Amino acid sequence: IICSYRTAPMPYKWPKEFKTVPLLTKVTGHTAHFKDGSSHEIDAVILCTGYLHSFPFLSDKNLRLETANRLWPLGLYRGIVWEKNPKLFYIGMQDQWYTFNMFDAQAWLARDFILGRQKIPSLDDMQKNSAEWRNKEEKADTAKKQILYQGAYVKDLMKDTNYPKFDVDKVNEVFLHWKHDKMDSIMGYRDVSYPSVLTGTPSPKHHTKWIDALDDSLECYLGAPEKENL
Repeated sequence: IICSYRTAPMPYKWPKEFKTVPLLTKVTGHTAHFKDGSSHEIDAVILCTGYLHSFPFLSDKNLRLETANRLWPLGLYRGIVWEKNPKLFYIGMQDQWYTFNMFDAQAWLARDFILGRQKIPSLDDMQKNSAEWRNKEEKADTAKKQILYQGAYVKDLMKDTNYPKFDVDKVNEVFLHWKHDKMDSIMGYRDVSYPSVLTGTPSPKHHTKWIDALDDSLECYLGAPEKENL
């Protein structure tokens, strides 16, 4: 298995069957060529290219967000309000540690702006707020700092709305444990379970190790596998 990276190799302890190489430049027949001049015979190509912010349906460029995939895209007050036209809202544009909790909290705040429960400040004040968050983002140069940064953002979203409160610090702890487990074993971290921050109930471990779980049917997921398949 050959992993090609765009900017830097992923810092995991790969099995000996894995090889990391720079960017794929072309494929001729069954031969893949890479930026470092190396080439390898391949059977299949799996594209894991990440996210691209693209809004071709917005013909007016003054309404179109153009940004790299990062924790704080500029141009969005509180991460959601399009500063050039505060009647437009973007939800979920950030690179993500948090996902649906953050999207929900963003939607709650957007709702309150639309209903007039929260006041949208002047353009200067919006841009000042965005610049402050961007400055903090640029200092978040480790996974831990990025997790804590986005946790702080989620807290900031929730403080002005009636979005159901949850323990963000506990979620941060789960993320940090998960990241540690992933760095410790890229092939085994999926077998680790974590407790719910709402109930404290640990998630049940799957009956089969991830590396051996080749049946993704609902029946297999919910039931125990046959002994001969173990």
